Amino acid sequence: MRHVFTLLGGLSVGAGVVGIFLPLGPTVPFMLLAAFLFAKGNPAFEARLLAHPRFGPPILAWRQHGAIPLVGKVCAVIGLAGSAAMGFYFLEDHWRFLPLAVALICGAWILTRPTARGA
Repeated sequence: MRHVFTLLGGLSVGAGVVGIFLPLGPTVPFMLLAAFLFAKGNPAFEARLLAHPRFGPPILAWRQHGAIPLVGKVCAVIGLAGSAAMGFYFLEDHWRFLPLAVALICGAWILTRPTARGA
C-alpha cells in the first residue's frame, strides 16, 4: 500500500507543478494532498516537500492552524468570481446560477479560514 500512496503523491506533485503554469491552476491543494499521501507512503518525500521553501510554509500553516495565506485567499476569490462571471455569461437559463452558487459557498469557506502569517 505504501507504493500506491507514494505513486499517488507523485502524481499529485505533478498536477501541482502543472498548476503553476496554467492560468488559475491550483497548486497548493495538490501539494497538500501530496504531503498527506507521502506521509503514508514515503516519509522522506514528505520531509522534502515540507522543507521546500515555496511549498513547505503553506502546507505547515494548513496542518497546524487550518490557515490559508492572504495571497492564496485573494487569488482564490478572484478565480471564483471570474468563473462565476463566465458561467453567468456563457451558460443557459438556470445553469448560469450554478457557478455563482459554488463560488459563493467556496469563497465563504475560504474567507472564514484563518489567514496564515509569513506563509
